Parts: sequence; structure tokens; C-alpha cells
Amino acid sequence: MPANLPPQYYELEREFKAEKDTREKLRMAQELLRMMPKHKGTANLQADMKTKISNLRKEIEGGTQTHGVRQVQANDYIEREGAGQIILIGAPNSGKSSLLDTLTNAKPLVGDYPYTTREPSTGMMNYETVQFQLIDTPPISEELFENYLSGLIRNATIVVLVCDLEAEKMIEDIDLILAKLKEKRIELMPEVTEEPEDPKFSYKKMVLCAHKSFEDEDDQKQEKLIKKFPEFTMVSTSIIDDDSMDLFRKTMFEALDIIRVYTKPVGKEADFKDPIILPIGGTVAQAAYELHKDFAKKFKFAKIWGHGKFDGQRVQSDFELHDGDILEFHI
Repeated sequence: MPANLPPQYYELEREFKAEKDTREKLRMAQELLRMMPKHKGTANLQADMKTKISNLRKEIEGGTQTHGVRQVQANDYIEREGAGQIILIGAPNSGKSSLLDTLTNAKPLVGDYPYTTREPSTGMMNYETVQFQLIDTPPISEELFENYLSGLIRNATIVVLVCDLEAEKMIEDIDLILAKLKEKRIELMPEVTEEPEDPKFSYKKMVLCAHKSFEDEDDQKQEKLIKKFPEFTMVSTSIIDDDSMDLFRKTMFEALDIIRVYTKPVGKEADFKDPIILPIGGTVAQAAYELHKDFAKKFKFAKIWGHGKFDGQRVQSDFELHDGDILEFHI
């Protein structure tokens, strides 16, 4: 069976073979694997690429020697946890670490001087019955852009650009960050509706965080942000304002375009501790599959409870669900 690989695959494969940087080579290998059609004709090719990815990871993470140069531990990949991975980026002293500290149980190093954060830090943020993973990152400036940041941003679900309303050169700082990301072939967008034609590029959804809002008494800085990014979602925050922290959590949940679906055993109460997470528009069949792929094949119908529905209404597999619905599966 022919492989039927797209033309973009061969172009990226040539760049992969010529690339010397191990981290960039790993990213390209992962992209090549994603682009491969999944059928018998590519089975050997997939296995070979998975082996290359494994070897590249070992080379990076294991600190192996390459031509006398010791590879440091990789920071360009953090395994996703929770309902979404949200990465905080921004200029020096923009307040990313204080946000992580306030919103999660993480304790990053927080200081009043720039470049306090030198390594990525993670923490879990709660919103009602769901958790999100927040990642704090080193600042982006003219003097500093950590190479591993590209990989972290490409892997994240949402990018939050933390804008320091107290900074005199806030707009200039933002322009520099966006320019550096473009150099890395990363485009930040209000919504990602399609994948880039060129696999070397990455489109990521961005939310603006207008931080230190109490320092912007006349709202002039926030108005500048709205004028510069009219199509982007923006949330104003201050770590001394609990309401703004709650609004940040709610904004992240809405930006992820997900719903929470709860389940209940027959004749018992619903379990509200561990919801099934689905994309907006998710169906009963998708919820069943998330429970267990074999379970999805066996169930006959489900009963549903939720806003605007008859309690215990019987629904089939293609029924579209909404946030907060409760399902009782029957097999």
C-alpha cells in the first residue's frame, strides 16, 4: 500500500535531516509523525519516526554527550494535566509569577526585580469542579528568549499574554514579544479556526491579561490594549482583587471552549467531583467514549438531567450536550 504522504511532508523531512539543534529536530519529528496518514502503508514509517522521537527525547532529557557538548535537561515539553494547559508569557516583571502564586498552589520565586523566573513553573488552578494547568515562564525581552519556550507555547492549549499596565513601555514590550514569536513561526490569534498550511508554523489562541489593573486608575492603558487587539478576549486582573482572580478563572474556562458533563449511577446521586470534559458541541456518544471506549459500544441509551431539559429525559448517542448536564447511562 502506498504511503500517500503530502508534499509538505517531504519538505519538512528535508529540513529535519539538515537540522542540527536537537530540540528543534524533536519538534520536527513530532510534526512529521502527526502529518503521516495512519494506515498500513505508513506503519513502518510511523514506527521508525517514533523510534527517532524516543531517541531524541533520551538525548535531551538524559544529558547525553554529543561531540563533547553536554545536553542540558529539556524544558520544552510539559505533560498536560487537567482540562487544559494555559501558558503565561510576558515581559520582565509583568507579574506572571505572582499570578501563578495567587491562582494555584505553586510557590514560584517572586521578586520585584526582572528575570526572577529562569525556569518554567507549573501549578493547578481550580474553577468550580474543574482544574487547569498554569505554566509560568521566563520573561521575553530584547536580551532574553529561552529556546525551549517555542516548544512550550506550541504544546499549550491557551497562551495568556500578561500585559503590565504599570510599565511605561507596555505596548513596545508586547510588540517585541509578538515579533519574537513570529520569528519562531508562532502566530497568536483570537481564535484558531484552521491549521496552518505550512506545518513549520503554529497558530495558538491568545487571551490578553491586563495585569496590575489598580495601577491603571484612568483605564488608559486598558483602552490602548482594546484598541490594539479589538478581536481578542481580555481580562483585567490584580492579585489584591479576589473578584478579578475569579474572573480570570472563568475567562480561562470559557476560552477553552469546553463543557463539563457529570454522571450518575442508576438510582443514585450524581458525582460532581470528576466531570467528563468535552468540546462544545460534544455528544452523548463522546461522553460514553471518554468513560471507556468499550463502554461506548455497549450502552443502549442515556437519561439526562440539565437546564432546559425534562428530568430523566431519554436521549440517544447523537444528542448534543451542554455544560452541567448529568447523564445516566443504560447498557
